[in-house]
Amino acid sequence: MNIEKDEVMKKAEYCLGCKVKMCQKGCPLGNDITEFIRCVKEEKYKEAYEVLSNTTILQPICGRICPHKSQCEGSCVRGIKGESVSIGDLEACIGDLAIENNYEIPKFTTEMKNKKIAVVGGGPAGLSCAAHLARNGYNVTIYEKYDKLGGILRHGIPDFRLDKNILDKQIERILNLGIETKYNQTFGKNITIQELENEYDAIFLSFGANISSKMGIANEDLDGVYGGNELLENGNHPNYTGKTVSVIGGGNVAMDTARTIKRLGAKSVKVIYRRAEAQMPAEKKEIEYAKLEGIEFLFQNNIVKVIGDKKVEQIECIKTELVKKEGETREVPVDIEGSNYIIDMDYVVMAVGSKPEKDIVDNLGLELTKRGNIRSR
Repeated sequence: MNIEKDEVMKKAEYCLGCKVKMCQKGCPLGNDITEFIRCVKEEKYKEAYEVLSNTTILQPICGRICPHKSQCEGSCVRGIKGESVSIGDLEACIGDLAIENNYEIPKFTTEMKNKKIAVVGGGPAGLSCAAHLARNGYNVTIYEKYDKLGGILRHGIPDFRLDKNILDKQIERILNLGIETKYNQTFGKNITIQELENEYDAIFLSFGANISSKMGIANEDLDGVYGGNELLENGNHPNYTGKTVSVIGGGNVAMDTARTIKRLGAKSVKVIYRRAEAQMPAEKKEIEYAKLEGIEFLFQNNIVKVIGDKKVEQIECIKTELVKKEGETREVPVDIEGSNYIIDMDYVVMAVGSKPEKDIVDNLGLELTKRGNIRSR
């Protein structure tokens, strides 16, 4: 159990057990939160796990890394006038208990459907899809490009946010549902969509979007400019010791990258975000952790140019003001003319969004929008 029993009960008792379950409406998976917490209050931990298992198979992981404050906890009634219920902590606790006590992932049927499904990609989407299919009686095979499953959970979330031992144990439990795995299988190289179509009744593509988007600014291809997604996934970091690094962006990838770089010895890490702090998409707790670790934030600032000959030497920034525009749900940052300034910099990391690998997109004959989404036909 990741928190003491008395603390667990205290957190559970704080839940009002609302009949209108706003927390459940705020959960993308539709977890029956009040019901699983009711079971926790009665110390029926296995029943609490089974309630959660109806909609999720990643309880010890989602409980730790999901953006609770903008989802379930952000919709909690108790949060209107005070602190919301610690739903994430309670979910992680139940997930840990399931691992410790070897609670089986319950199947929805024992009848096999005699249908074969291929799942391409062993990240959270692929694992969830494969697990729910197997629980419903389908024969499932996961094709994974690495030699281990996990996807972004393994290659994108730093160890200080997610213990990989917990991830390994949960994946083992998922595979025990009878799921077959084929490792070192790169889509478009080792396997093709045509080969899968010939062998399987259905295919689920869950290869993710792990290529960092660029900003379209001058000199962004200089040596010393990196993508946050690639640094986290591949771990091929330069030597940051005594260096100054700027991380561009305001999401969790930016926070994870900045904290990782700081822990690897950077003298100074600056997160540059063109909007206000209140508009950052990153979890508030991740922003606070970054601040506590000495990371500096430059809000309402935008990088407009990377300066250098062959490698990064400086960056040019400009201050922004936020204005309301028709059709926009939030204020839009607009550059303030004449507010440009220069900062000496050793490395620049862009964490402003991501897109799928080009080879995969081309292999499937897809067309993407500027934001990296699949263009509908």
